[in-house]
Amino acid sequence: MVDLDKSKIQAVAQYIDEVSKQFSTGKATEHSYRPALAKLLGDLLPKFTITNEPSRIQCGAPDYIIAKGNGPTSIPVAFVEAKDIGDSDLDGNRQHKEQFNRYKNSLDHILFTDYLDFHYYENGMPTQNIRIAEIRGNKIAVLDANIPMFLEMVAHLAESMPQKITSSTKLAQMMAAKARLLAEVIEKTLETDSEKTGELAGQWKSFQKVLIHDLTERQFADIYAQTICYGMFAARLHDDTPDTFSREEAATLIPKTNPFLRKVFQNVAAFDVDTSIAWIVDDLAETFRVTDMPKVMKNFGKATGQADPMIHFYEDFLRYYDPKQKKACGVYYTPEPVVHFIVNAVDEILKTRFNLSDGLADTSKVTIRQTSNLYTDNRTKDHKKYETREYHKVQILDPATGTGTFLAEVVRKIYSGMENQKGAWQNYVEEHLLPR
Repeated sequence: MVDLDKSKIQAVAQYIDEVSKQFSTGKATEHSYRPALAKLLGDLLPKFTITNEPSRIQCGAPDYIIAKGNGPTSIPVAFVEAKDIGDSDLDGNRQHKEQFNRYKNSLDHILFTDYLDFHYYENGMPTQNIRIAEIRGNKIAVLDANIPMFLEMVAHLAESMPQKITSSTKLAQMMAAKARLLAEVIEKTLETDSEKTGELAGQWKSFQKVLIHDLTERQFADIYAQTICYGMFAARLHDDTPDTFSREEAATLIPKTNPFLRKVFQNVAAFDVDTSIAWIVDDLAETFRVTDMPKVMKNFGKATGQADPMIHFYEDFLRYYDPKQKKACGVYYTPEPVVHFIVNAVDEILKTRFNLSDGLADTSKVTIRQTSNLYTDNRTKDHKKYETREYHKVQILDPATGTGTFLAEVVRKIYSGMENQKGAWQNYVEEHLLPR
């Protein structure tokens, strides 16, 4: 049981008194009570930071964020969504269903309240309902008998830890839920930034300039959310110190061979990251921090022969994030044993039916005569010019490259046949592998 500190009981009494004053005016809205609840949470949780910023709320964040510690390194541990006094849908069965389900599915610990009644959800499941006051006429009266249970619930909330994940399916589901919430927050942030001068708007414009010129706000939000979520997964896979994992550390763990992803995470990890998304990115990082990654990946891909989680886990993630997008983009990875068989079969056919003794490693070339059209300076007449060019006889084509599973297996196959001539590998790659 929680220690019934008299100062905390007094804090609840003062809170109810303030709420009652606002309620008795007959003009109060759900926003009128926000300062009082923020003060109460601050009084009950003095070692935590209670954030209630209208700008964040407008962009899709819960009304209150309870974070351990202070400043940019604080870690979100719980959230509170408040509705008006007397709201009868605190379980999200009617008008709040979409919003509440989104929060329940993506946030491990959240309170839904009408300032008098508090419904606590843990890992998406209802845990406690406690009412600390009731309406009597035009005033609010405290329910003294329920205060100890309320204080105990708040104390438990403060000690909450993210759900420890030990299965790849659960991790994919949690990543997808948080990524969907992140995408929605990003889209709303862009919509509210009418002048398009914010950090996210600047990155959206950069994406348009460098990647997709007609990229919409929704498409950018989708790409950006997936990039952050999956990039953090990639970083966590290669983290030897999981106890200290954070968005800042993730930025240093992204390989230098992926400069695009590193650049995105340098922006995300910066202390001046857009505050509208910082809270959900930090919450995502905390989920990864407590994930038992060795156990999650221990049996990953055994049934389908997918050995590389960095490549193949995306299919699982996208299945839960957006199944329609998964189908539309054809994100269905060929099992590695099948890839291995096809590549070996092609190599064998090249040797036996086409008489190319080196198979996929063949270096022979063919000469092809090509025609090109040239124009006079005044571009009034055509002139044909014939050119001859050499090409490697064996060209390697993967019409649905995706993450390059087939191409990677071809490289491995060729490399394995050159074990006794490793010194020649570098020249072979430049002259006979990359060109085809």
